[in-house]
Amino acid sequence: MVQVIILNGGSSSGKTTIAKCLQNSLHTPWLRFSIDDLINAMPESMFKTASGLKLGDDGSVSPGPEFRTLESAWKYGIGEMVRKGALVIIDDVFISGVEARQSWETSLKGLEVLWVGVYCASTAASAREKQRKDRTEGMAAAQAEAVHIGIDYDIKVDTTHHSPESCAGKIKKKIHQ
Repeated sequence: MVQVIILNGGSSSGKTTIAKCLQNSLHTPWLRFSIDDLINAMPESMFKTASGLKLGDDGSVSPGPEFRTLESAWKYGIGEMVRKGALVIIDDVFISGVEARQSWETSLKGLEVLWVGVYCASTAASAREKQRKDRTEGMAAAQAEAVHIGIDYDIKVDTTHHSPESCAGKIKKKIHQ
């Protein structure tokens, strides 16, 4: 039985909306966590040094060693919640590609994980990004394809032309196979 659903996709690809749709459509309660939750929990000082998390004016993201330490602890904490019986949906952006997936695999060792690639054409993601006040312009375009390089998924969904509800329905079917 799937215990963890990990949605990986670029900024503004629709991961959070899909995660919320999944939460509302699954018959058992699932907790939802996002990389944005971790970032929002960090002190402002983490964004002022190279060892923290540098967000470039061009949309680039550069995680430093202090960020990586906190991110690792966060991932292990989520793994422990699942081991104690929680079902969890994660919405993440694999900035470091295969290394990001490997980090999750280590944290979730022994658990049943469904790996979901959330795709969205960079033009569509960029248009969504412009509508949101909490995004750095350029981030969606920079991440749209890069976060998927070298990543194997159990299922892929594309929000360019499919609704979040449709994508969640496809994921839900995969869970119940």
